[in-house]
Amino acid sequence: MTTLNDYRAERLRKLTEIRELGIDPYPAKSHRNIKISTILNHFTEQEGQTVCAAGRIIAIRAFGKIAFVKIRDYFGEIQIFMQKTDDVTPGYFGIKQLKLLDTGDFIEVKGTVGKSSTGEISIFSNEVRLLTKALRPLPGYDGLTNKEERYRRRYVDMNVNPEVRERLVRRSKFWQATRDFMNSHGFIEINTPVLEHTTGGADANPFVTHMDALDEDYYLRISQELPLKRLLGGGFEKVYDIGPRFRNEGVDDEHLPEHIAFESYAAYENYEDGMDLYEEMIKYVAKETWGTLQFNVGGFEINLDCQWPRIKYADLLQEKFDINVFNLDREKALSILRENGVKVDINVADSRLIDNLWKLIRKTSAGPYWLIEEPLSLSPLAKISEENPLVTQRFHPIIAGTEMGNGYSELNDPLDQLARFEEQQAMRDNGDDEAQMLDMDFVEMLEYGMPPACGWGNSERNFWLLEGVSGREAVPFPIIKREK
Repeated sequence: MTTLNDYRAERLRKLTEIRELGIDPYPAKSHRNIKISTILNHFTEQEGQTVCAAGRIIAIRAFGKIAFVKIRDYFGEIQIFMQKTDDVTPGYFGIKQLKLLDTGDFIEVKGTVGKSSTGEISIFSNEVRLLTKALRPLPGYDGLTNKEERYRRRYVDMNVNPEVRERLVRRSKFWQATRDFMNSHGFIEINTPVLEHTTGGADANPFVTHMDALDEDYYLRISQELPLKRLLGGGFEKVYDIGPRFRNEGVDDEHLPEHIAFESYAAYENYEDGMDLYEEMIKYVAKETWGTLQFNVGGFEINLDCQWPRIKYADLLQEKFDINVFNLDREKALSILRENGVKVDINVADSRLIDNLWKLIRKTSAGPYWLIEEPLSLSPLAKISEENPLVTQRFHPIIAGTEMGNGYSELNDPLDQLARFEEQQAMRDNGDDEAQMLDMDFVEMLEYGMPPACGWGNSERNFWLLEGVSGREAVPFPIIKREK
């Protein structure tokens, strides 16, 4: 049985022979002047023209005095039709030298566009030029099915499974559409720091790193929220940031410790303005990315093309579990969670019990709808409702069992913010690693004054969800345990 080492040894032998011929197997310059798709899509204009194309070899077939080499670039595949000749340009490969080339090599071909006797669009040339000699063979289409191997060698995965590459193109469209929408509504993109002395803006356990230059520990940000709101205090009115954030938590279909996130803030607006704007944004981004507003996700049939209802948090828990979130029956809540297989510490805070009950409802919700008026204990950065001081002006879009974003009328009362930070810090001091830290610099900013504002954030989990894949399938290089 031929092993990978055998294949590699044979290619190394060919590499030596190529160099002995005086040919550089890794030249710096390519003379490509056309994409394969241009030839295929505009054959009438290209027929009879001399072109220079380049790509990776995906097939070689030689039959004595003729040969067919198929190459692929990012844009398409095309056949090279070759005939044997003794007049080969120095540094090039004719049919006689094709034995030194393998599938996976990158080559360049200069020739005439036409059709073969079978009607296949081809480039007619008697010689090709080597651009890169590949030392390892790509596996066949059925030779890379193990998920861990696919994630570990994603560059191979993308060649064997082109749909992975196309998914990343849609991921790029997703974020470009987000930028286009926000820019068209007067927002300015400003990148905020990744390293922070105090991290906040979400309930998450942060990563810690050390800066040698200052001899201080820093956190990798878990959210862009607090720096963006400092910009509002600095005089900006509409700002957003798209970039990585880091949360030191488990890896599953909906969570990756490192992922791309989007947050935005608009001065002089509240959560009702936000629901109007971000419902429009989600629809726009979905249409631009997938060309539709209808999705089948995890067994849920989703139609975004409607006006989404707005449902109160307390009403849902009362209706589903007969639980009063404002006067919690802890024993009843713990019993419901145990019956549904949720393990929680009996001494956990009321807010965590309520949140776990809500998650039981969420995972069976098709949506779309807006979840509004989350209890105050669950929303340390949101304004209190004017109608009910026990709830906040917070909103989540619920789609296919997932919270596809988070927004609220921002808290700008410095004394109220300090009290909520102190409550969160107390939870943190008592062992809750996901509770938020006390950020006195942020409180100080609020004391200088920040206008009323609406804030919003969503992560690339929205893309994963509507794409219908897990987080690790939807990113280019997912984190996995190191292999020696």
